[in-house]
Amino acid sequence: MTSDEKKDDVLTYKDAGVDIEAGNEAVRLLTPIAQSTFNSRVLTDIGAFSGLYALSPLDLKEPVLVSSTDGVGTKLKVAIMADRHDTVGVDLVAMSVNDVLTQGAKPLFFLDYLAMSHTEPKKVAALVAGVASGCRQAGCALLGGETAEMPGFYKGDDYDMAGFAVGLVDREAIIDGSEIAIGHKLIGLPSSGLHSNGYSLVRKIIFEKLGLKIDSPLLGSTVADVLLRPTRIYATSVLAVLKRHKIFGLVHVTGGGILENVPRVLPSGCRAVIYTRSWPKPPIFDFLAEAASLPTEEQYKAFNMGLGMIMIVAPKDVFDIVNILEDHGENPAVIGEVTTRMGRDTVVLVDDVCPKDEDESAY
Repeated sequence: MTSDEKKDDVLTYKDAGVDIEAGNEAVRLLTPIAQSTFNSRVLTDIGAFSGLYALSPLDLKEPVLVSSTDGVGTKLKVAIMADRHDTVGVDLVAMSVNDVLTQGAKPLFFLDYLAMSHTEPKKVAALVAGVASGCRQAGCALLGGETAEMPGFYKGDDYDMAGFAVGLVDREAIIDGSEIAIGHKLIGLPSSGLHSNGYSLVRKIIFEKLGLKIDSPLLGSTVADVLLRPTRIYATSVLAVLKRHKIFGLVHVTGGGILENVPRVLPSGCRAVIYTRSWPKPPIFDFLAEAASLPTEEQYKAFNMGLGMIMIVAPKDVFDIVNILEDHGENPAVIGEVTTRMGRDTVVLVDDVCPKDEDESAY
């Protein structure tokens, strides 16, 4: 065999579909993006095999780490259709950080994982820029991550993202719902729209049933604009309330909607009565419901219906909590109350506005 014939037989990693140089370029682009989220507790830089985060000194009696992991789901399909990748990273952070918040924890750091068929450095940088934006909103550091190039596993422009958040709370301050009592009030914090749940149904309605395109007009905007609005992150407002008041229960309205998530924090014997006309709903929800003739129960299981987070608090604190939330840019609404459970229903939807207490100064 000649030397030329031997050369023809040589295979490289790039021949197998993995471009190491493109990966290096992606790291070069994303490094300053991740560094923009660092604080004095971050002890490693991008490129280390793991991330280090200093926990001391702490002002907590019994510090407890709180962790959560999640992905973005099929909302990524919309981002790929639109070739717009700078917002889904915010969704990724929000899904885990909002979960960590529900137990009263302050987010500390976040790790991301990105897998795709082939590395496009600018696309990777856009995705990580979204993650960094989410981390800045949450007040946490993007401590590190992983980008995996897997030709033969992912096809074409498909990719997936996963994330992992870690927060910290004092053991005595953990929110677990165990002290929720009859008479407590529910305060809803608005969502930006669909957030990151229900997209399998949304895509079926928008693209299959209605036959819309990614750039079709929708509700005064475009399909892409409406469907890619990033999930809201509630860290600033929730932590501001916790500095002054006790929150007895926190619900991140994510997969399963209001009907499936509120019961997760309620003690036995309690139910939540929610008055569904108490808050304004983004128009996308009525649009989808009408287009697919969705029953009310299905809507409140599939979507957040305009609420991204629900607080359960003592009646005496409602007025001040609402003021704190408004001072932090929220538009909160008192949406219901905790009552005695009757039968199997843990959440009751009432097509009305939430009544005020006799003492209307309460909120």
